[in-house]
Amino acid sequence: MNQNTPLPLAHLTGTRPRVLSLAQLREHGVSAADAAERDWQQVLPGVFLLHSGPATSEERLHAALLYAGRRGDEVMITGLAALALYRFSCTATLPGVPQIDVLVPNTRRLRSAGQVRIVRAHTPPRPMEVTGLPVAPVARAVADAVAHLSDAGTVRRLLSEAVRGGHCEPAAVVRELTVARLLNRPHVVDAVESLLAEGRAIAEDRLYQLVRGFELPEPVWNVDLRLPGGPHLGGVDAYWPEHAVAVEIDTRAPRQGEDEQWSESVRKRETLERCGVTVLHITPRKLRDWPEQQAAVVRTALTASDDRDPAAYLVVLPR
Repeated sequence: MNQNTPLPLAHLTGTRPRVLSLAQLREHGVSAADAAERDWQQVLPGVFLLHSGPATSEERLHAALLYAGRRGDEVMITGLAALALYRFSCTATLPGVPQIDVLVPNTRRLRSAGQVRIVRAHTPPRPMEVTGLPVAPVARAVADAVAHLSDAGTVRRLLSEAVRGGHCEPAAVVRELTVARLLNRPHVVDAVESLLAEGRAIAEDRLYQLVRGFELPEPVWNVDLRLPGGPHLGGVDAYWPEHAVAVEIDTRAPRQGEDEQWSESVRKRETLERCGVTVLHITPRKLRDWPEQQAAVVRTALTASDDRDPAAYLVVLPR
C-alpha cells in the first residue's frame, strides 16, 4: 500500500493524543503492515504514535497505559510521573521524567519496555482521576517513586511535600513504605523520622488553631498524667483538668491486626477511662479536613462532663 493511500483511520489522526494500540487500529481496518507503511512510530510493543514527530507528555502517558492494557480500575500511572501530574514542586515536570511507572496487578504477565517501567501490586489501590487519567493515590505513588531513589535529600523533600502540601497524611505514607519493604533502607528511615516529626508538628498546630478558632476553653497542653504517688498513666496533647477530658492526636499508621504501638495506646486509654477521664482520639486528617466537626466533638465532651461521676484526682506534669 502506498504511504499516501487514505486509510479508514484518517479522520482520527488529527485528534489528541494521537496514540492507538494495534488492537484499536485493527478495529479501524488497519493492519500491522498498513501501520508500518505510514509515517507512524511504534513507540511501545503494540502501541503506535500516529505522527512522525516526538511524543508529547500526554501521548507518552496514554501510550504507557495502552501498553499495560488499561482495564477498568486495575492499571494506573504511579511513581514520579504520577507526582508530576499531582504537580509536586520537588519533582521534575512530565517532560523531564525519564521513565513512566505503570501500576498493574501482579497477575499480569507484562515486562517493562522502552520508557515504561511496570510496577506490580498484589491488590491495586483505587486510582484517582487526574487530567482524565487513572493515577495511583499520592501515598502509593510516593512509595513507588522512593523505591528507585537513593538520594536522602530527594526522598526527604518528597515525603515532606506529600504531607506539607496536604496531599496525604504521614500514616498513609508510612503504611505504603512498610508494605513496599522500604524501611530497611537507612536513608528512607531517616526521611520517615523527619516526616513523622513534621506531621505531628503540623497536627499540633492545627489543634491549637481549633481550640482558639472555635473558642473552646483553654486546656493545658502536652502533659503527662499520673496518679498522686502512683504510676505514670500516659501523655496527652491537650487536657482540661476541670472536665477530665483529654485529646490525643492519633498519628499511628493504620495496620492489620494488633501491634505494640496499638496495644500500648489501647492500654493507656483504658487506664485513663477507668480514672474517669474521657479520651478523644483525633487524626491529623480530621483536624485538617473537618475542624468544625472535631471542635463540636470536644465541646460535647466538655459539656457532658457535668453529668459524669467525678474523675480521680490526677497530677498534671509538663511533658
